[in-house]
Amino acid sequence: MESRIIVCGLGRTGYQIFSLLRQQGIPVIGIHDQPLSFADPDVIVGDLKATPTLMAAGIEQAHTLVIASSDDALNLAILMQARVLNPHIRVINRLFNTSLGDRLDHTLTHHVSLSVAALAAPVFAFAALGSRAIGQLRLFNQTWPIHEEYIDEYHPWQGRKLSELWDERSRMLIYYLPADKRMDLVSAVIRGQVLQVGDRLIIGSQPNASVQAVRRSWRQRGTKLVNNLRQFQRYGQSMVVVTLVLLVTILIATLTYVCFNRHTSIIDALYFSVGMITGAGGEEQVIEQAPNSIKVFTALMMLLGAGVIGICYALLNDFVLGTRFRQFWDTVQVPAHHHYIVCGLGGVGIQIVQHLRSCGYDVVAIEQDANCRFLSIARALKVPVILGDASLPTTLKAANLAHASALLAVTSNDTANLEIALTAKGLTPKSTAIVRYQDPTFARMAHQVFGFEAVLSPTELVAPTFAAAALGGRILGNGMTGHSLWVALSTLITAGHPFCHRVVKDAAMDADFVPLYLETGQRRVHGWDLLNTCLQTGDVLYLTMPATHLDQLCSVPAPEMSGMMVH
Repeated sequence: MESRIIVCGLGRTGYQIFSLLRQQGIPVIGIHDQPLSFADPDVIVGDLKATPTLMAAGIEQAHTLVIASSDDALNLAILMQARVLNPHIRVINRLFNTSLGDRLDHTLTHHVSLSVAALAAPVFAFAALGSRAIGQLRLFNQTWPIHEEYIDEYHPWQGRKLSELWDERSRMLIYYLPADKRMDLVSAVIRGQVLQVGDRLIIGSQPNASVQAVRRSWRQRGTKLVNNLRQFQRYGQSMVVVTLVLLVTILIATLTYVCFNRHTSIIDALYFSVGMITGAGGEEQVIEQAPNSIKVFTALMMLLGAGVIGICYALLNDFVLGTRFRQFWDTVQVPAHHHYIVCGLGGVGIQIVQHLRSCGYDVVAIEQDANCRFLSIARALKVPVILGDASLPTTLKAANLAHASALLAVTSNDTANLEIALTAKGLTPKSTAIVRYQDPTFARMAHQVFGFEAVLSPTELVAPTFAAAALGGRILGNGMTGHSLWVALSTLITAGHPFCHRVVKDAAMDADFVPLYLETGQRRVHGWDLLNTCLQTGDVLYLTMPATHLDQLCSVPAPEMSGMMVH
């Protein structure tokens, strides 16, 4: 039995990848450790890491192996067994441990590690920020959200020419589906096609959070300083009381000595009082001829001063040398408004937190497990963490839900996520709720029934990326349009490349791809200049194309495929 691609581990994510590849007409064999609920001739049942099972699936002749189990240890065992049987097989490996995945990618040839959490998190973050993202695209060291524009009679682009939207640097036209006929995007742009009701456009939008991040950074610092001052007020009260007692003691002593001996100046009396109370001494002649009552008074002042000075020094040392000073600067407060609440610091949750923080947004995390492995990462990012049950109203109120921009319920428990989102809506009906639901079918149902702003399934979000990676090349992004999978990639133009010495627009119309931009020499070519450029050896073309047409590039040797994999 021969197969071009093998998908090993047909859990929820694995089966979604398997189905998607088969839907694109790709020869694929699945391996699972237990029979499916229905018979499938393309599925081998057996121990995933056993030699007989892999041999039965045709591992020796296979081109690519997708390891999709949720167990990192099992996936590593499958990887090693597969490489023993077929040292040259290309492996797409699902790993929760991204640092281990990076090491494997640098150690092994033809090995690509992907993390479900890392791939899904940006889409959750984009949804919380208000974008109807269906995927992501990695360009210019930024993650661009990808969304679909459906042209209805009220859409501002209805009646506009596609050519008017083409030469826009902050927006990438990725795919075009006209309502009445089949036409590729480049042909539509060149012919001046007008957008009509029913047309659909897939678009990548450049993130513009840099300026906002700077503004938020200054605002965050100011807010943090004010909040820390307020919190420090309680500690400062004791310092103020002790200081006032010390000053009053010095004042009483100074006035007493001046009144006793009017020949003593106020400065001398003050100097002696301070020296006497602090124990430093000085100007002893002030009381040398004083009566016993003044000497007794001086002795009492010495005892009182020693106590006050001791307390004052203790508080000052605790603040400067102890933890108070550090707490003053490092204490993280729950933001008062315009923040994002992430419920659940699992793999997806911590990735969302990191993505939002990198964009400069305020984040509050709620985690029920005090031993969660990602608590230290969140705290290192200066993110306030509330330990508690996010489904309880008191916990959400503590996170200032009423003034939050959005709430993301992304624990690993679907029921808990629904309960958290419903509780949030009950407290603040106008709040934005983004919900994680593992099963794609029930995710769509939950969105329809409960009316949450977005109910996203990580499985549905990441399956196209695994499928696209399995088809070859270095993937920049991907997405689904209807039932068609498209991928974004970069390809190095060499003498033997099918696009070499061809004008970009001609090659695009023939091969049904959409050029994004071109790197030639030391410059980047965009817009209309890109369409009219003739591809030369050494150019790097960034493009999107249907997965079913990738065979046009699969014949290109591996070194000629370049780009940046989204991890």
